[in-house]
Amino acid sequence: MTEYTIERLGQRGDGIASGPVFVPLALPGEVVSGTRNGDMLDDVRIVTPTPDRVSPSCSHFRSCGGCQLQHASDDLVAGWKRGLVVDALRAQGVTTDVRDTLTSPDRSRIRATFSARRTKKGAMVGFHARRSDAIIPVPNCTLVHPSLKGGLPAAEALAVLGASRKGALSVTVTDSAAGLDVFVTGGKPLDGPLRVTLAEVAQQHGLARLTWDDEVVAMVHPPVQQMGTAQVVPPPGAFLQATRHGQDVLTDVVKSIVGDAARVTDLFAGCGTFALPLAAKAEVHAVEGDAAMIAALDRGWREAPNLKRITSETRDLFRRPLMPDELTKTDAVVIDPPRAGAAAQIAELAQARPPVIAHVSCNPATFARDAATLVTAGYSLDFVQPVDQFRWSTHVELVGAFRLSHMSR
Repeated sequence: MTEYTIERLGQRGDGIASGPVFVPLALPGEVVSGTRNGDMLDDVRIVTPTPDRVSPSCSHFRSCGGCQLQHASDDLVAGWKRGLVVDALRAQGVTTDVRDTLTSPDRSRIRATFSARRTKKGAMVGFHARRSDAIIPVPNCTLVHPSLKGGLPAAEALAVLGASRKGALSVTVTDSAAGLDVFVTGGKPLDGPLRVTLAEVAQQHGLARLTWDDEVVAMVHPPVQQMGTAQVVPPPGAFLQATRHGQDVLTDVVKSIVGDAARVTDLFAGCGTFALPLAAKAEVHAVEGDAAMIAALDRGWREAPNLKRITSETRDLFRRPLMPDELTKTDAVVIDPPRAGAAAQIAELAQARPPVIAHVSCNPATFARDAATLVTAGYSLDFVQPVDQFRWSTHVELVGAFRLSHMSR
């Protein structure tokens, strides 16, 4: 077997040696040996471990594909994720203060998607194995909040009733103030008897809401989510932050960037993650492409006490970004696009030149692209705050603070 020295971590969390050679579960600075198979190393043995190698906290780590980096110290992972942001910005010619990563605690994920497959003896529920479609049961998972484990028996029952033998169900389980909110895709088509039995499962397992594809088959209690002082019932399957810690950190950083702005425009507003807390001090115009999410935001605002006015608009910001003349009365903009970024909307913001922009992103590469556009237009990037809600994964989120260099339009 040939020995290799690991130089860095790759985008998927693999160690990378000169070549490049990709080495699963290896860390920078380690000497490893194995059999080279193309650009991969098989039969890996750690010859010289790094001090940053730790014992995984989860008994399922070696087989489960849900986490990629439990064998690395918290400091190494946090530093690596910060480095991803620094490198992405550098590639676009942007430099700034990239703060230390803020990481959510273990057992804090309040939203997770399990796979559930019917078997001859019942059902198998868990996450996919590493680089495999096989399902690994995860009763001792150290990633998800303990409440989500209560959804595993329900997912088993749902698979027995509604999964085909050829495919697995995708069961998204979200913790809420009223209990678990369960959203299932990939199952059998609904008919009368199946609706009845699925509703019985929801009752038996104490689910707040059960949605099968696009149809709510049972809602025992509205699955309320807290956003600032407002209580919101998101539509089934709606985007939500992965941990309460992450939501709180992102919200606090956005609020610090917006400051005393009296009028805020919230783009890609979702169900109100930022709009509703900001409305404690500012009037907000919230724009989102999903009508059901906007309706949930509006209902939450109308029922919450002591919030300033929120106007809302359903609009596809990829095809119809807000134009400069629609942003003339805005003191600050919050933008939280999906992974693809928001190149069209950022181009219009660069023309509109609102004084302050808080840019939330889950993709350092598209964020850096957008940052370069804004910097070229005269903005300074004061700082970037990386946030790690997807602990032990390769994902990183962030918030960037943009201000006009001379605070003039």
